[in-house]
Amino acid sequence: MKTVNIVLFLVLVILVAVSFQAANRLGVNPLRGLLGGREVTGELEADGEETALPPPARAGEVSVEEAIFQRRSVRSFADRPLSLAEVSQLLWSAAGKTVDGVTGPTRAHPSAGGTYPLEILLVAGRVEDLSPGIYRYSWRNHSLTKIKPGDFRDELRQACLGQRMVGQAPASLVLTAVAERAVRRYGERARRYIPMDIGGAGQNVHLQAEGLELGTVIVGAFNDEALKKILELAGGEEPFYVMPVGRPGR
Repeated sequence: MKTVNIVLFLVLVILVAVSFQAANRLGVNPLRGLLGGREVTGELEADGEETALPPPARAGEVSVEEAIFQRRSVRSFADRPLSLAEVSQLLWSAAGKTVDGVTGPTRAHPSAGGTYPLEILLVAGRVEDLSPGIYRYSWRNHSLTKIKPGDFRDELRQACLGQRMVGQAPASLVLTAVAERAVRRYGERARRYIPMDIGGAGQNVHLQAEGLELGTVIVGAFNDEALKKILELAGGEEPFYVMPVGRPGR
């Protein structure tokens, strides 16, 4: 009887370990419901070269009111690179770490129940001090991890149904979501909440771009499967926005 109990215990340990591994791959905290309270969930990990980003600024010269008033969709970009500091600021504004005095670390955009299904990827073509490639943003470390090297702006343009500004911009942010993080808490109702998260992050990028005298536009017309292939998205990760960003052209 004792031997049977030991075997059952070992099987249970293995099942728990497998469940934790699967949850971690999706950036889901399996202890969330047991621990109670709000906790910022995990993030998808990427294997590759990591680049630390410059610390984001907490204040700028353009007020929130000015940025809202000036915000517009920009579909033409000058043939000039972005600085790494500008990219850092844009990524932080989308989903970077902030501080909530009540709950501890949180992120720049609101999220239903603090489930944070959002992920950010960067398709870099012309960014100073950053080699061309596709990168995944880590909000925890405020860093970029390279998924694959090379300039994929033209492939991204083709996946976005040939929209010229996507290939023209020096870089694009791609906003994706891992639905499971929200579904675990809200069930199918989460499908309504995830676009709210994406919308908040997208507006943040728009306003931050205005503050940096840059421009962007939200692109939602793309071939999902082609985009997933280019970005090498993880299972369960879906693309929502492509946001080309650069200095406004004429």
